[in-house]
Amino acid sequence: MTTSPGSPRRTPAGAAVLREEVTDAIRAAVFEELAAVGFARMSIEGIARRAGVGKTAVYRRWKSKLSLVLDLVGAVAVQGLPAPRTGSLHGDVRALLELAAHALRHPVASQVIPDLLVEAQRNPEIADAIKAALLDGQQGVVAQVVREAVARRELPEGADPDRALDLVVGPLYWRLVVVRGELPPGYLDDLARSAVAALTA
Repeated sequence: MTTSPGSPRRTPAGAAVLREEVTDAIRAAVFEELAAVGFARMSIEGIARRAGVGKTAVYRRWKSKLSLVLDLVGAVAVQGLPAPRTGSLHGDVRALLELAAHALRHPVASQVIPDLLVEAQRNPEIADAIKAALLDGQQGVVAQVVREAVARRELPEGADPDRALDLVVGPLYWRLVVVRGELPPGYLDDLARSAVAALTA
C-alpha cells in the first residue's frame, strides 16, 4: 500500500513515541547518578534503574552515557544565567553573585561540576561542552554587565570582561565548590563590594 504525496502521515505510536515524561525522568536520574558515583562509574544500567525505566528507553534517546551527559551539559548552556539590569555596577555584581551562589549551592551541582571538570581533562568533547555551559554563557553575561557599566561611566573604556568574571565568580566558586564551605552572613555583600572596588581601581 502506498501513500499519496498529499495524504497526511500517520502519527507514530507505541515504541516510536519518545514520551517526554520518560525523557525528563532519565535526565533527572543522570544528575543523581553523576552526584552519587561520578562519570567514570556511571552506567546506563544505573541510570535506567534510578529513572525506573528499561535500558532500551535510554538507548532510544542517547547512544552512550557520554552523549547523554553532553546533551545535559548543552541544555545547561542554552538556559544560561539571566543578565541583571539593576542600574548600577554594584547592583549587577551583587545580583550575579546571588544567582551563581544559588546554582552552586545545589548539592547535585556541587558534586557534578568538579567531577565533569576532571573528566574534561581526559575528554575533549566534555571539555568543549563544559566550556560552553560554564564559561561561555557567564562570559556573555559579565561582558554585558561591563558594557553597561562603561556606558554609565562606572568603568573605563576597555574594561576587561574576563578579569571581571575572575574577580566576581572566582572567589565564590572556590568557596562553594572547592573548599565546600558555608557562606558566612554578609559574604555576598562583602564580595560584591570587593569585586567592584577591584574593577574600578
